[in-house]
Amino acid sequence: MPEAEDYPIAYTALQPGTPVQTSDGQSFATVESVLVDELVSVFDGIVVQTAEGPRFVDADEIDAIHTTYVRTKLSPQQAAELPPPDGSSLIEIKPRRGRLGRLFRGGKR
Repeated sequence: MPEAEDYPIAYTALQPGTPVQTSDGQSFATVESVLVDELVSVFDGIVVQTAEGPRFVDADEIDAIHTTYVRTKLSPQQAAELPPPDGSSLIEIKPRRGRLGRLFRGGKR
């Protein structure tokens, strides 16, 4: 099976299960959900699943979002100290992969 194509994406296209990395490229979690402030429709961060349970990564701590990974600005130590998610407005964004592929590769609808 060929490797997935890697390119930058918007938070709205982020898929659950995408690996999350520290600033030095070490994977420490996977994306569980995307948080959006519904009042102003602004990306607030992501909830990630770690070995210790769900944790919150603030949008300011995210360096890049790609199809195959999310890179944070966090050191491994900072990643280990992430807080659990609070009661923020949670919007689960799960677009269909087929449609995204057509949009980015110019395929038929």
